[in-house]
Amino acid sequence: MNASTPTDTAKGGTCPVIHGGMTSAGTSSTGWWPQALKLEILAQHDTKTNPMGAGFNYREALKSLDIEGLKADMRALMTDSQDWWPADWGHYGGLMIRMAWHSAGSYRIADGRGGGGTGNQRFAPLNSWPDNVSLDKARRLLWPLKKKYGNAVSWADLMILAGTIAYETMGLEPFGFGFGREDIWAPEIDTYWGSETDWLAPSGSEGTRYSGERDLENPLAAVMMGLIYVNPEGVDGNPDPLKTAHDMRVTFARMAMDDEETAALTAGGHTVGKCHGNGDASALGPEPEAAGVEAQGFGWVNPGGTGVGPDAITSGIEGAWTSNPTVFDMGYFDMLFDHEWELAKSPAGAWQWEPVSIAEEDRPLDVADPTRRHNPIMTDADMALKVDPDYRRIMEGFRADPARFKDAFARAWFKLTHRDMGPKARYFGPDVPAEELLWQDPVPQGPTDYDVAALKEWIAGSGLTTRALVSTAWDSARTFRASDMRGGANGSRIRLAPMKDWEGNEPERLGRVIGVLASLADSVGASLADTIVLAGNVAIEQAAAAAGFPIEVPFTPGRGDASAQQTDAESFEPLEPLHDGYRNWLKADFAVSPAELMLDRTQLMGLTAPEMTVLVGGMRVLGTNHGNSELGMFTEREGVLSTDFFVNLVDMGNRWEKMEDGHYAVIDRASGETRWTASELDLTFGANSILRAYGEVYAQDDNQQKFVEDFVAAWTKVMNADRFDLA
Repeated sequence: MNASTPTDTAKGGTCPVIHGGMTSAGTSSTGWWPQALKLEILAQHDTKTNPMGAGFNYREALKSLDIEGLKADMRALMTDSQDWWPADWGHYGGLMIRMAWHSAGSYRIADGRGGGGTGNQRFAPLNSWPDNVSLDKARRLLWPLKKKYGNAVSWADLMILAGTIAYETMGLEPFGFGFGREDIWAPEIDTYWGSETDWLAPSGSEGTRYSGERDLENPLAAVMMGLIYVNPEGVDGNPDPLKTAHDMRVTFARMAMDDEETAALTAGGHTVGKCHGNGDASALGPEPEAAGVEAQGFGWVNPGGTGVGPDAITSGIEGAWTSNPTVFDMGYFDMLFDHEWELAKSPAGAWQWEPVSIAEEDRPLDVADPTRRHNPIMTDADMALKVDPDYRRIMEGFRADPARFKDAFARAWFKLTHRDMGPKARYFGPDVPAEELLWQDPVPQGPTDYDVAALKEWIAGSGLTTRALVSTAWDSARTFRASDMRGGANGSRIRLAPMKDWEGNEPERLGRVIGVLASLADSVGASLADTIVLAGNVAIEQAAAAAGFPIEVPFTPGRGDASAQQTDAESFEPLEPLHDGYRNWLKADFAVSPAELMLDRTQLMGLTAPEMTVLVGGMRVLGTNHGNSELGMFTEREGVLSTDFFVNLVDMGNRWEKMEDGHYAVIDRASGETRWTASELDLTFGANSILRAYGEVYAQDDNQQKFVEDFVAAWTKVMNADRFDLA
């Protein structure tokens, strides 16, 4: 082509990019098969998306952080009002608290996902949720500090610190603060936020999250798509404080808070700041993800008046809760209980409660004009604290003892903003509280000076089978969730209630094995937690040797044994496994396929698709199926760490036929005899093209040693997932 005769690719149809193929509206290469298993959930935080590189260690970077300098700059920021987004009453405290609150408040205990531990508020969908209107401005106000302190502080830490420093500058003594939250660099596609296709869809709409008598779908906590907690206007936007109290109790419980913590957080959160609804909410521009490039990541542009300050619109409710919205005091309690309240509409058309009568001097000042005053407001959630008997009792107790309230709020705020960080060992900095809290799942330091070699010999001679040892170690470790760093083998909580009685842990077998291992642990002065893991390692070493590939499974002592007093049994209930594809077990039928359940479990454990594949293949031939099931045990050599699962899965000398019970027969084509039986999940590793590709690697004649080495590496990763002391 002559360079002097340019081609108009836009008009000529020769554009080299598949049109729309790089946007959400584009059709992917797998879009033709909507039921196909999608493995992206296991690669969402691939190192290729991380600009910091594999060598970056955030905890090491934190050691260079000038923490006192950062806190001083953060305090100065609070009152350094910017013309492009002026601070209410000259103080950004309310905005920063809301940003931190909504970052942390997306956490839910059922699967440990959400929360402020990853900085995910920077990405969709959270950056564009209706409940997060204007928080894009809060993050942009923090940019000068992120720019200055750079890699030494993550966005996740910075956002939570901003809320804590805001409270401090308003008069609250914080309970403490821990750095250590590491940023992600892409949206979290693993988190299920609900099935609704519309923001703020009422509960009667198709696909919403309620069934029966206001039963909220698990694992969800928020009452609507696009909200963090409850609807401030009332259930489905209809004011009724008693109904809202029910929603609050359920929602906050699913975020790991009890009634006292719920009351403290609501009261303390509404002691400062204000709601914004002075204008036409329908006139707001699109959210950040839908805005044009000229918006540069901003959303919800308000064309009304100045669009900022007194003209800002977020929730649609308009007004402050107290007379002194930049001071953390007891004014919220006085305002709520010393006045009668009636329903009113904000300028944006939202339901809110306003006082029937109030002295002029008790009305809060305008955010920009000190010559004007406005009525205070309460949301339906605030009124719930007054009319619900249990909440009211707690609130009256707080009002009678301000010191108790401030301590309760400081502790609840600390829990809210640190709940998804995991054990205290992951916290960094001078403000980490010395007190150990039950919700941090404390584990004492275990011994390291015992004779590991002698303990291994005794385990080998204990008479316990490979199946029993590997299953017990796996069950102890599999509860780990990378989402909130809870669970795992450290602490040996598998011997305590409620874990010891979980069906998935096979209580009879578990009790028998624990009894033997506890005796051996006592003999050498080891922790039971270490002994359980070491026992699994011993069994794997024996199985690898039987396959002709002797190998030593890495082991580092130091796990401790948590006591029942150090274990919040109720909070551990959501960790109960109801399915485990690694042990070929489903407690009941689910709405999604066994393979999808497997991917969810695998992602929570922090494993990749190749690691999942090699672990399944190894666990099957080691005979670790739940209940001694023989499904998927494609081997004549149970207990040998062989590649038989993959060899026989891809062997075209077999055919597969569905049986009446829903399982599958693996039939020898030549003889017509059934060689093995399989679950749907087993056959997924041969039917899914990506998983089959992984399986074929291990079925090759030259990769038997690779299989053993890869299995041991993945096994060790699971066993050490909660060893934060090794990081």
